[in-house]
Amino acid sequence: MFTGIVEDVGVVSAVLKEKGNLNLTIKSKLSPELKIDQSLAHDGICLTVTSCNNEFYTVTAIEETILKTSIGEWKTGKKVNLERAMILGSRLDGHIVQGHVDQTGLCTSIKERDGSWYFTFSYDVGLNNYTIEKGSITINGVSLTVVDSEKGKLSVAIIPYTFQHTNFSEISIGDKVNLEFDVIGKYVRRLNELGL
Repeated sequence: MFTGIVEDVGVVSAVLKEKGNLNLTIKSKLSPELKIDQSLAHDGICLTVTSCNNEFYTVTAIEETILKTSIGEWKTGKKVNLERAMILGSRLDGHIVQGHVDQTGLCTSIKERDGSWYFTFSYDVGLNNYTIEKGSITINGVSLTVVDSEKGKLSVAIIPYTFQHTNFSEISIGDKVNLEFDVIGKYVRRLNELGL
């Protein structure tokens, strides 16, 4: 379980394909505090630490993760939003994030407005995910509030701090991002589908 509050922006230092899996080595200031079997969110993808030292750690992505997220496109040098699992009893500064990416989206617009940035993303409505204005969304592991919500499209406002301390400063029009829709909204939708 995560909150969508990014702790560090790590850098991918190696990508190794092993059969259907990807092993990624990441450089992060969090590395000295990590241990094997610990869960971290990487651009919103929950992955398990398989090895670590004071500078680098390694995680493995399986085929299912590669197919449903942007991780298959990651190269060395990519900056990745990182968050360790939340501690029970601490403040929930973002919202409830599972680290289970629902689908990817595409950046269709970036507009600077008086020191903030408005990003617009499109996504496939065929997967039955929805947003509401002022509702929560996780984009690349960042907990955000939806500004505008349309069918298959949403926009968010990024303040300077978030722009500087996440990989939002690296996103360009046409880039793929990881989307995790609000878990409460997903349960409400499912209950409606079941007629409950």
